[in-house]
Order: sequence, then C-alpha cells, then structure tokens
Amino acid sequence: MAEQVLAGLKKVGKVHKPGVESAGFAVLKSPDIPSLLVEAAFISNPQEEKKLNSSAYQRKLASAVAAGVKRYFEDNAPDGTLLALRKQIVASRN
Repeated sequence: MAEQVLAGLKKVGKVHKPGVESAGFAVLKSPDIPSLLVEAAFISNPQEEKKLNSSAYQRKLASAVAAGVKRYFEDNAPDGTLLALRKQIVASRN
C-alpha cells in the first residue's frame, strides 16, 4: 500500500526519499490495525511550510493518499469483503 501512496505523492511534488521506508513505531506494528505514516513536508523548510498551509495543497496530498489506498485495496481486496465480491462478479461476467 505504501508503494501505491508514494507513487501518488510523487505526482503532487518532490519527495525526499525515493522509496518506502519502515519504522519501529508501536502504532505501525499493530497486526489488527493496518497503518501508514506519511511525512508530508518539513515545517522547518519555509517553502514546504507555506505549501502545508494551503488548502489546495492539503487536498492534493489527501487525494494522493486516498487514491493510493484505494488502488491497493482494488488490487488486493481481502477475502470476504464487498470489494472482493465485486471483483468476483466482474471477473465472472468477462
């Protein structure tokens, strides 16, 4: 999922790291709650801070994250979910 989100964020603007990283934060390790940490900018950078204060930029970031998550689950629908059922119906019609 992080790869999909990162791909979308690269379309919004420059990213500081070329690939997905992992961290040992407890909140990111919980097996029962999928989680993703997105660092959107550095507030110590005046240009990035200005972007973060922009509603339009916030919407672009949020849309990129949401689209990445959606793409991931469309491609990897968990068994027993409505999304998986929809994929089965579409596949059976083709």
